[in-house]
Amino acid sequence: MPSDSKSILITGGAGFIGSHVVRLFVNTYPNYKIVNLDKLTYAGNLENLRDIENKTNYTFVKGDIVNGEFVHELFNIHKFTGVIHLAAESHVDRSISNPLEFVTTNIIGTVNLLNAAKQLWQPTLNTANKSPYRFYHISTDEVYGALGASGFFTEKTKYDPHSPYSASKASSDHLVRAYADTYGLPVIITNCSNNYGPYHFPEKLIPLALNNIKNNKNIPVYGKGENIRDWLFVEDHARAINLVFHKGKSGETYNIGGHNEWKNIDLIRLLCKLMDAKLNRPAGTSEKLITFVTDRAGHDLRYAIDASKIKNELGWVPSVSFEEGLEKTVDWFLENEKWLKNITSGNYKNYYEKQYANR
Repeated sequence: MPSDSKSILITGGAGFIGSHVVRLFVNTYPNYKIVNLDKLTYAGNLENLRDIENKTNYTFVKGDIVNGEFVHELFNIHKFTGVIHLAAESHVDRSISNPLEFVTTNIIGTVNLLNAAKQLWQPTLNTANKSPYRFYHISTDEVYGALGASGFFTEKTKYDPHSPYSASKASSDHLVRAYADTYGLPVIITNCSNNYGPYHFPEKLIPLALNNIKNNKNIPVYGKGENIRDWLFVEDHARAINLVFHKGKSGETYNIGGHNEWKNIDLIRLLCKLMDAKLNRPAGTSEKLITFVTDRAGHDLRYAIDASKIKNELGWVPSVSFEEGLEKTVDWFLENEKWLKNITSGNYKNYYEKQYANR
């Protein structure tokens, strides 16, 4: 895609991954108009974007992708040439207790975006002007199910989701591809492994553990901690999204992984070691906080991504090792105590009213 002026919709841009993508695009492409659409559910935090909120090429819109009429109106106003779709309900435990919410947001919301893009772009989809358009759907490796002790997920791996969350994401992936096949919509999909890094909402494993260690609270670990995940530094993921959006081939899928497989228990022990050193505690102090709890229902044993396609075709590789990225993450959380307190107290929910409601 050419690098001239574009109007880009980024959904879920106040969330963890989304805020990194919004920041990267706003700072890298001053000629782009970047519209950040977020419902501001519990995981949406505009404090993540304080540093760019007054940039002239950035606009925040509070809204729900489940509202089809609203989505169509937004497309008609801004004439988007590209969509980077990150908005999703993403916490597996929450999907087990409330699957309908995940079906509604992740499936219906995605269809609304696809319909709006189709309506706006369809008059020129079959002409030479097709190239400026791109619908980029960000998904997860969880759609592939679980691996045994060996092997990797590739772009050809059969879908086999095991949780309501992963099933809803698998459905949205299929719908995106269906709109490409049926209507000629120029789409692209990436499936990523577990992200970590600054601004990570503290219900997830790494920030939860860091917060509990700091406050001398028990660190819950499912089962025996034998589950294995591939960890991807969020800033590396944002770089990959930027690359795929501009250089990826329409109709293709790319897997994005960190090449960092860790058992949950080994990861927690490493976090304990790092935090003990950072907080000047005797070695081994924080490990005493580890508490094994009843395993999650349908807990997949192992995820691991083969990211050779994006490396070979687009030249992307992670920029940091897991140890380097984790130390950066630990340092960021220790240096941003106010941000974390605003999350845990709920004060972050007031930021929109304070900064945006009267604009």
